[in-house]
Amino acid sequence: MSDTCATYRAVIRSLEQTAAAAGRAADEIELLAVSKRQSVTSIRELAACGQNAFGENYLQEAQNKIRDLSDLSLSWHFIGPLQSNKAQEASRLFDWVHSVDREKIATKLNAGRASMATPLNVCIQVNISEEKTKSGVPPSAVGEFVRIFDDLPNLKLRGLMALPAPNADPVEQRAAFASVRELYTETFASPVDTLSIGTSQDYRAAIQEGATIVRIGTALFGER
Repeated sequence: MSDTCATYRAVIRSLEQTAAAAGRAADEIELLAVSKRQSVTSIRELAACGQNAFGENYLQEAQNKIRDLSDLSLSWHFIGPLQSNKAQEASRLFDWVHSVDREKIATKLNAGRASMATPLNVCIQVNISEEKTKSGVPPSAVGEFVRIFDDLPNLKLRGLMALPAPNADPVEQRAAFASVRELYTETFASPVDTLSIGTSQDYRAAIQEGATIVRIGTALFGER
């Protein structure tokens, strides 16, 4: 087994153990490998170990990777801040966009996806810690923001994404993720299925609070 696959298996085992300890099934949680600033070779190696879903933060970087890896059947997720002038291109390249936080972005994603056979999976990014330097819809505005998707047929709203303020305390991590989960529960009457929360630093707390997608980069690829 290669070092890449050994690391991958160790992360999978950790996810499974954390899920079991939380009384959850491991198959409720998807591992999204955050591959920003990673080489095509590194992504290809991880895909050979069994990883299918990859997350990118920068559109131009992702364009080249998606092209060079088009021989593989991978699921591509955009997880970074998205400029409105790049939204239509992102909608054509990606299977998911996790970082929808403005009506203008949503409208352009919908327009760009019009020529595609399937709707684009999207999550509303919530600025759960209400940090001034971070993107996202304020928690108090999420209920109103959800309504715009009623008129955007080329988008499939899947749920919420959040990146709370960094905190090394597992108790505080859980409290932040619990706030996202509570907002998710309060907001959605119609079926949605996605809580995109948790990174290499805090995925255990996220899984305990209901994460369905955890976004893991450093634990898989090492420090950049």
